[in-house]
Amino acid sequence: MADFWTWQLTLPTALAAIVIGYLLGSIPFGLVLTRMAGLGDVRKIGSGNIGATNVLRTGNKPLAAATLLLDAFKGTAVVLVVSHFFGEDAGVLAGFAAFIGHIFPVWIGFKGGKGVATYLGILLGLAPLMALIFAIVWLAIAFTTRYSSLSALVATLVIPVALWILGADKIAAAMAVMTIICWYKHKANIIRLTAGNESKIGAKG
Repeated sequence: MADFWTWQLTLPTALAAIVIGYLLGSIPFGLVLTRMAGLGDVRKIGSGNIGATNVLRTGNKPLAAATLLLDAFKGTAVVLVVSHFFGEDAGVLAGFAAFIGHIFPVWIGFKGGKGVATYLGILLGLAPLMALIFAIVWLAIAFTTRYSSLSALVATLVIPVALWILGADKIAAAMAVMTIICWYKHKANIIRLTAGNESKIGAKG
């Protein structure tokens, strides 16, 4: 854990990473795609979220898949581009900023998604093997319970622990903070899960 405090970042580099990450992460693909498809405002159906799970409640599976891929890809793209030009530590910071941008996008009043797809995309850019583990855990829970929220909660809990065990301290720290935020954004889902009335995957809003 000795390298945790040795971030290789100058102030201009850190600021550039944050700005680039936030702006790219704040693109609300779920809202953009549903409006382009003539389905109106996705925030007015189901959970009111702009993520892929709520887009699926429109009944348009290809659109939900596109939302998932684009929300994930923007996280991956931010990490890879910033890491290439400014270094790995800047990539970690940019990925975190992209996550914050997705959840609190300036374009729609800082009311965005819950961050799961972007979390996965960022993880793919930073630690591809961990992204595979995330996907396996998510799919296993989703297949057995059909609860997207529970799948995300379990998967995001596993990842920081696995990264810490493997010694990837900086990435583990960033993902741990993202996990805490993700759980906070899922607080309503947690209440519904404990009450037994959470919506299942595929249910229309």
